[in-house]
Amino acid sequence: MRKIPIRIRHLTKPPIRRFMTIKEASNLLGVTPLTLRNWDKSGKIRAFRHPINNYRLYKQEDIELVLRKIQSSKQKIHLG
Repeated sequence: MRKIPIRIRHLTKPPIRRFMTIKEASNLLGVTPLTLRNWDKSGKIRAFRHPINNYRLYKQEDIELVLRKIQSSKQKIHLG
C-alpha cells in the first residue's frame, strides 16, 4: 500500500474586510437599506461604488462611527 503525502497549507488570518454591503451595514445600524441610500444622498455617510457592479459599499470605519453616534444620542436621551 502506497502512502499519499498530506500537504498542510499555512493557516493565515482571513483578509480584513474594509467594506460592507448595504445589507450588512443596514443590519448593523438597525436601519433599512433605503435609509442608508437617503443618508448617502444627503451626505450623512459616504458610499463607495463597486468597480464592476456599481453596488454601494460602505467603509467599515464609517459605519462604526455612525453606530457610535447613534448609541451616544440614545444614551443622551435616556440620561436627559
